Amino acid sequence: MTQIALSAVLHSATSLMRSGRWADAADLLEAVTPADPAEQLAVTALRAEVAVDQDFAQAQDTAGPALERFEKALTDSPDETLRWDLAMLTLRKTYGSALANLREAEEDGVVDRDASKRLAAEAAALSATAPDDSRAGHAAFYGGVIADNLLIEPGEAFRLYTTAFELGERSGDKLLISLALRHLGDHAHTAGDLKLARAHWERSTELRQQIGHLLGSLAQQALLAVLTKDEGNPAGAATLATEINRWSKQVNLPWITTQTAALLA
Repeated sequence: MTQIALSAVLHSATSLMRSGRWADAADLLEAVTPADPAEQLAVTALRAEVAVDQDFAQAQDTAGPALERFEKALTDSPDETLRWDLAMLTLRKTYGSALANLREAEEDGVVDRDASKRLAAEAAALSATAPDDSRAGHAAFYGGVIADNLLIEPGEAFRLYTTAFELGERSGDKLLISLALRHLGDHAHTAGDLKLARAHWERSTELRQQIGHLLGSLAQQALLAVLTKDEGNPAGAATLATEINRWSKQVNLPWITTQTAALLA
């Protein structure tokens, strides 16, 4: 049987996940035969991340079993850093589900603000207990989107995005920097500062392209299409939106497909 260093497998699976090839990433990880419990735990952790990432991207709900496997693996092989990672993945999954259900909840008049406050408190606790700056920054970022999208507290969201950006710069985490800039750019756009919004969004797009993050790159380009229209160039916006729409359909990214279709209407 061919043996491959686990680090190469994990790197490859992460690259597949970021390129929107979640099924391929999952298949690769399922095909691995770990040499010891520590390797098994690492594989199980990444498998859970792939599942959570795919659920958010494709507006589905399939990550439960992978998260349960991760939790069981931690019982068998305790690791405090990976225990933190499981809590963070669980928060990401909970936030994604809440965001997906938000419109229906608003229409029914049953938005659970207390649940959103608890989720915000969990994000704050994760940021405070994170084992490194990168992880603390990702938790701060999720605190920001919870404040922005679930609690409608833009001032708190802006503060947390700024914290996430600073921690991203300090740790050299390109994904974290790009996430923070995406949302800081959104605040600039809402405030009418189109020049600052473009600066943030272009840098965010470039960072996502550097790490091969397809969903992130398309999401950013969709925002740049919106901005191009706002700058008085609807034809340029439509041209960009057409290509983004085609890409998003190929990899089944429904919310980007919907967003760009609106620009083409």
